[in-house]
Parts: sequence; C-alpha cells; structure tokens
Amino acid sequence: MRIEVRNNQVILDGYVNVTDRDSRELPSPKGKFIERVAPRTFQRALDNADDVNLLFNHDKNRKLGSIKEGNLKLREDNVGLRATATVTDEEIIDKAKNGELRGWSFGFRALKDDWEDTPEGLQRRNVRELELEEVSILDKTPAYMATSIEARGRDIMTETRSEEFEATIEDNSEATKQEEQTEEEYVCESCGAEREKEPTEDCECGHDHVVKKEEYEGSEEDREKEYSEYEEEIRELKERWS
Repeated sequence: MRIEVRNNQVILDGYVNVTDRDSRELPSPKGKFIERVAPRTFQRALDNADDVNLLFNHDKNRKLGSIKEGNLKLREDNVGLRATATVTDEEIIDKAKNGELRGWSFGFRALKDDWEDTPEGLQRRNVRELELEEVSILDKTPAYMATSIEARGRDIMTETRSEEFEATIEDNSEATKQEEQTEEEYVCESCGAEREKEPTEDCECGHDHVVKKEEYEGSEEDREKEYSEYEEEIRELKERWS
C-alpha cells in the first residue's frame, strides 16, 4: 500500500481485496468459515455499479469521495481489486502523516455464492457475484470480520471485509510547498524587482509587465548594454573584413 502525502491531499494506492485466495477465519452463527472471492467478480460488480463511495471506517457520514466525483478509481487486475484515491480531508491527511492509516475495507452484498468443505474441516464460501456498495479506508487494524450471514429468507445482507496492509508513506508536503512557492515567484520584466503575478500598479521603474523568475533575462539596462556590446562587435568585424 502506497501513501503519498502532499500539502493539501493524500494519495492512497493499493489492493482492497486479493481474489482467488482464502481469507482468514471468519465468524458466523453456525461456526467459523473461510471465504474466497472468485476472479472477475469485482470487475463485473464495477461494470454494473452506478457509483461506489469512498468512506472512512464505513461511516456514511464520513464520505471522502466516489467514482463519480473523480477522486476514486477502482479496477480488478490479475491480483484483485485495486483502488487509487485522492483525499483532501484534513483528518485523513493528518492520520496519513502520522502513520495511523491501517487498511482497506469494502462493503458488499453477496448475490451468488456456494459452499464447500475443506480438508481442514472448515467450510469455504465461494463468492461468485456481488454488489459493491463502498470501499473504506481504516485508521485501525482491520479484523476482516463479517456481519452475520445466516440466511434470513430471501434477504440479502450487507457485509464488510477488511484487508491489512503494510503502508509505505512518502511525505512530499515540503517539496510540494517549495514547488508552489517557486511557481509564484515573478519579477518585473524591466528591472528584475520581485512582483506579484497580477500587478495592481506599475513597478517603481514605471514598467507594468511581469515574467516568471526563471524566465527573466535581465533588466532593460543590462539587455541594452549587452546589445551595445554585440553591435560594437559587429562593427569591428565589418571593419576587419572590409
């Protein structure tokens, strides 16, 4: 899991769930079981979804974005469900800087599944089709816990699953700040005095144009001197070859 911290945002990139792999043991009213999500299940869910929200700790009141809002990207590859999220929430940024973000989680409704016995004596639940309701970023160690999945007639219950990750934090907040400061450095095109990007009045030299500091080629006096020296050099060459 990669966490990149900038001054006003944090970018999270990693796997929400790995497909075709047994989960850790999960509790249910009938006893413990393991679970496996079949490959391409997430992709079909994404293809059928109108939108998927990004939440904090599965709290609907702490929405951080969504696919439609453009700051959440979800896709299934040959490993599993991968998420890339750009979050501007101040609390999440602080927790990312302090190394307090612990894992991904997702909320879903199982639409099609089947069960089989394993050599270890546990039952394995194979999830074949699901409806993906949301993905969450957690600030606590995920327990990969399930809500009760005991059948209640034809009711389909919302369940949550979590994955642990080892976070790699890249703090670029100072670098971003320096870049922003550099971008805002402008000078008077005539005399080289530091100016605002949008000058409200003429510079002390009477000039009203500004350029980026890195594009500044010297004051008018310097440029005139350089041009005079260039003209003098041209005259000397002409006299020499005439």
